[in-house]
Amino acid sequence: MAIKQLSETLINQIAAGEVIERPSSATKELVENAIDAGATRIEIATAGGGKGLVRITDNGSGMSPADLELAVRRHCTSKISDTLDDIRTLGFRGEALPSIGSVAKLTITSRRQGAEQGSVISVTGGKVSDVRPAASNAGTIVEVRDLFFATPARLKFLKTERAEAAAITEVVKRMAIAFPHIRFVLSGTDRSTLEIPSTGDDHLARMAQILGAEFKDNAIEIDAGREDVTLTGFAGVPTFNRGNSAHQYVFVNGRPVQDKLLLSAIRGAYAETVPHGRYPVAVLSITLDPAFVDVNVHPAKSDVRFRDPGLIRGLIVGAIRQALTRDGDRAATTGASQMMNAFRPGYSPSGLRPSPSMAAAPWSAATSPSRPLTVSGDMQFAEAVQSRFSDITMPTARAEPREVYEAAASPSPEPVLYPLGAARAQLHENYIIAQTENGLVIVDQHAAHERLVFEEMRNALHSRRPPSQVLLIPEIIDLPEEDCDRLMDHAAGFDALGLVIERFGPGAVAVRETPAMLGEVNVQGLVRQLADEIAEWDAASTLANKLEYVAATMACHGSVRSGRRMRPEEMNALLRQMENTPGSGQCNHGRPTYIELKLSDIERLFGRS
Repeated sequence: MAIKQLSETLINQIAAGEVIERPSSATKELVENAIDAGATRIEIATAGGGKGLVRITDNGSGMSPADLELAVRRHCTSKISDTLDDIRTLGFRGEALPSIGSVAKLTITSRRQGAEQGSVISVTGGKVSDVRPAASNAGTIVEVRDLFFATPARLKFLKTERAEAAAITEVVKRMAIAFPHIRFVLSGTDRSTLEIPSTGDDHLARMAQILGAEFKDNAIEIDAGREDVTLTGFAGVPTFNRGNSAHQYVFVNGRPVQDKLLLSAIRGAYAETVPHGRYPVAVLSITLDPAFVDVNVHPAKSDVRFRDPGLIRGLIVGAIRQALTRDGDRAATTGASQMMNAFRPGYSPSGLRPSPSMAAAPWSAATSPSRPLTVSGDMQFAEAVQSRFSDITMPTARAEPREVYEAAASPSPEPVLYPLGAARAQLHENYIIAQTENGLVIVDQHAAHERLVFEEMRNALHSRRPPSQVLLIPEIIDLPEEDCDRLMDHAAGFDALGLVIERFGPGAVAVRETPAMLGEVNVQGLVRQLADEIAEWDAASTLANKLEYVAATMACHGSVRSGRRMRPEEMNALLRQMENTPGSGQCNHGRPTYIELKLSDIERLFGRS
């Protein structure tokens, strides 16, 4: 078959299949154009989930009639010159408008700032009209109707109107976080109006608008740099987490991206601190020389490629872990909120209200779920196994020897100034109640001690080489030569963890020793997994993670068990050790180790505020 030149319309439709996948893709491209034009107010209106209508109105610089004529031609742009090494705008290819016009009914109305009148141009299924005069405010209005009417087969791949509308909302939210100085308004017949006012340079206030007001109280500021790469933003404390990764936002030079490397780095930074199946909340911004990052990787510009991916990953992991060590050992405010909700009448964890028949049932001491476990003449706390607090000395957070404190004791107790306060009681032989300066703290003694033991074991792993077991017969593993080369480049690091490997010919390695902590281990699988990991990330953390997992398991079995009665000095010692141990705010499985309740919250429960 002879080679022939494709028509301009068909070329644009092929490009549209890559750039404009769904209504949210078109919205993203048009909002990016508005931002690049210097707009400070952007209004987005949709209908039919964006399939029927997407209208973008901005107050940017606008376009002249000559600009309009060029704007709907392919590869015409004002944003780059002759190189892709210095891209400082969101758009740069000049494909969005002609691609949209080839599969939809596109109308652009624009007037330059200071011009007497505006102009309008239309593109319908690839057919371009002449530029005509039009009444218009300064700025640009881009209207897209009947998306994919020229390629009806594409409509079959779209989701429901509600799902498409939600995808557009997510695009607008990401742009809003990246540009807090811009006011966004999202409205339409298929949604309730979403208005996001400008917050100027206050990025945290804009994040609170998108992620919820509680994010401000549970966020840790990130500010780090390495080799001319700057990382800023906010990361949530580990106990402030969500059920999916939709609340993780990453920006590269102001561009919202959803890159596997960056999302994997966030997940690695929160390892051992967030429960399985839960995801941390984070908003991170990476700034670097545009020459060191390639944004021309994917048509949707959501993926990027860094010249030094190891540097970027290490910066994210290191900065977040350092921030968590510095300021992450605190309970999320959501824990106190859930506790407050539990005291409200009619509350149930499932969110269901009790039925009228249940609500009308008379109270009975014999059937009440809050009934005492035992009934006796001297019930006190109504539990036979409960410690009698009247028989013990009131615990204190003071560091003096006990006899010195008792000699200096006075009727007025010393103010409790420690972060986790002074232990006052132990409930159900598992929960420590501590009084702080402005509230109280409830500590899960098993979870807290489990974390303390694990940190001690992990520090021991990092401070000295763990014991290894010598294999009677070395394990020979056949691998591609390039994998063997990568493994041998990391051989010294493996040796420090107890794994000893040697080269065994051009396409094989010999394993002579394995870490004793792992016991019987699938050596073949472990080495192949390490080789794959090095090939993907130029780093191997699988072995270290396995050793830490074993340490976590041993810590779980070696910590203070639930049901053990603790003396006051033991409880206070546990609290002081928690205050001095990084990561003590959550156990090895990511669950919170304590919940803090402010005195103001307690007073609200009793109607005193």
